[in-house]
Amino acid sequence: MARKKKSRRRSRKSFSLINALESLTYAEIISRGTTGGGVWSFITGAGDIEMSGGSSVTDLGLGVSSMVGAGWKGTDQISLQDMMMEPGVAVSHMASNFQSNLIPMAASAFGVSVGFRIGKRLLRSPINNINRNLVKPALGSGIKL
Repeated sequence: MARKKKSRRRSRKSFSLINALESLTYAEIISRGTTGGGVWSFITGAGDIEMSGGSSVTDLGLGVSSMVGAGWKGTDQISLQDMMMEPGVAVSHMASNFQSNLIPMAASAFGVSVGFRIGKRLLRSPINNINRNLVKPALGSGIKL
């Protein structure tokens, strides 16, 4: 007996605006939790990380030294320019922000997931109506709500 050939699974050929909005919301949650600002402020923010004054090197003996009073200004909001100027400082602050904001970010992501799932289900009929009568005639079949 001959085997039946499986049909290939096709990917969607349309761009969903609601799915793009959901993805942007997740990116915003992660960006605010790790960098202290949104996606747009991460991309366009100024590079303002600099060493704050009052640092002095103290010899602790056996070739070990310590920077006393060393701190960094401008780490409350990390930007892409900060990552280019001081990558070690920026990444370490992002890692500590991620650890301290992990639970609130997870709760927000869960809320967004549930909200979008329920919203899509409740608004299925109006969304289909908008796609069929407004979006498809105006923008073509490649984009949907």
